[in-house]
Amino acid sequence: MNQVSAIARNATLQAMIEAVTAAERGADAGRECRIAAAIAPFLDRAELLAGIDCPGSPERYVRHLLHEDRERGWAMVAIVWQSGQASPVHGHRTWCAFGVHRGWLEERFFALGTGGRPVRTRTLSRPRGATSSGPADITLIHQLANVSDGPAVSIHVYGVRYDRFGEGVNWVYDPA
Repeated sequence: MNQVSAIARNATLQAMIEAVTAAERGADAGRECRIAAAIAPFLDRAELLAGIDCPGSPERYVRHLLHEDRERGWAMVAIVWQSGQASPVHGHRTWCAFGVHRGWLEERFFALGTGGRPVRTRTLSRPRGATSSGPADITLIHQLANVSDGPAVSIHVYGVRYDRFGEGVNWVYDPA
């Protein structure tokens, strides 16, 4: 079997993985939108991560591998955000889809300004159950941030294997 997982799965998580697997196997066009739609029904289910240890860190957000399909080249992670934590300002080298499972996040969008530096253009609230997705495009620039008073957990699916997350997911922009 070419699929591996770092954790024991409960029935709800297994059902979400199966829904994402089916959505990922369709045509390339719109894949990220289909995956966002596939995770949406599971995001408000309290038992989604039941029995799974996903600790946060006071220093930075933390990714926890939930599932990886090495043959097809994609992985699903839970990201734990403490209050005040944010991703770097980035575009994506691969398609991605995410949804908020606990708490709420703010998604900030940017355009390239003078000198190639990102300039914020809009901000959207992403409460529990909200999804967002995008194709591989380093010029579609955003940032996620937990601006709430408590922790947040989001589920992310990226079109690269987990061992390639370091170089295969984010194109980070200098915020200065």
